[in-house]
Amino acid sequence: MFRLKAMIVFALLASLVLFSSLLTAGLADGGANHRVRNQHFGVSGGNINDHSSAFCCSGTLGALVKDSANNQYILSNNHVLARSDQAVAGEDISQPGLIDNGCRVSTLVADFTGAAPLGSNVDAAVAQLRAGTMDSSGFIEDIGVPGSTIVNPSVGLSVAKSGRTTGFTTGTIGSINTSVSVQYQRGCNSGKKFTVSYTNQVIINSSTFSAGGDSGSLIVTNNASHNPVALLYAGSSSSTIGNPIGEVLTKLSNALGRTFSFGGGGGAIATTQEGQAGGRQPFVPGLERVMPLLPQQATDRASAVLEVHRANLMFQPGVIGAGVGVGRTDNEASIVIYVNKESGQRPILPTDIEGIPVTVILTDPFIAF
Repeated sequence: MFRLKAMIVFALLASLVLFSSLLTAGLADGGANHRVRNQHFGVSGGNINDHSSAFCCSGTLGALVKDSANNQYILSNNHVLARSDQAVAGEDISQPGLIDNGCRVSTLVADFTGAAPLGSNVDAAVAQLRAGTMDSSGFIEDIGVPGSTIVNPSVGLSVAKSGRTTGFTTGTIGSINTSVSVQYQRGCNSGKKFTVSYTNQVIINSSTFSAGGDSGSLIVTNNASHNPVALLYAGSSSSTIGNPIGEVLTKLSNALGRTFSFGGGGGAIATTQEGQAGGRQPFVPGLERVMPLLPQQATDRASAVLEVHRANLMFQPGVIGAGVGVGRTDNEASIVIYVNKESGQRPILPTDIEGIPVTVILTDPFIAF
């Protein structure tokens, strides 16, 4: 019994240390409400088996989705609900998560159903909701009920999210069509570290948009519609990475043999492109800044050049990301290269590739939050 108590005390202290470090990111509107018992989404939660002898881990229960039979599920990350491909169907999901309840199990709200495996270009999983435990409307804390129309990510699109650690935050998409290398750890702050490669990812360049524990948050348009854009799963101290939500639903549907959607419970996924050709997003209170949106022709041209050189760029020492973002002037596209400033290696990169300017962003490693 003493050893069990010691483990719990040690884990609690460890979680408090982690929590203290997360506070430095700056809690946004309503942040504290995301780490207590809350029937809305965008709040603390996770698999009750996501712990080691010294630590317990949790993430964010991002949103509500339905299948074609109208069954309701919690949408979050594979590494949050499925313990990085280790969970079996039926494992309990709690809200709040272990880390916000002294490493003890709190209210059980769902049963793990399945995930798209890591390596399938998304970090996504679902857990079937237990009746009466969460808001069946899909209300996300500080956001409301998200729209059901999938929005294709575009550079400069104004976005928002609600998550366990930083609460409600806003930002703009800095790069799309981005290849990234993301570091994982098999256990809860324990076990072998490994890297998963992704393509066609969404990056928000901001030091305040997210932090550890926000994984699983749904990234939505920062307007009255709050339409889904991406699923947050990783980042660094200066960047946030998300899977495009259309691919998330497709990969989950393929992996689990049922069709997932927001809103009406199944059927085709409608998509739209918000903020086309050189326009600007309207001002929204709380938005950090508004970036110019790229004309589609400029985006397509930069993406085509990037595809030719992507493999070589990602092979350069210290490079952990390559995508398409804003260039030196409004309406100019750029190839954006993310370089790990902690690697001790500096790649030799050109100032432009086939007439497309190259922008280098120094960052710490990309880690699954």
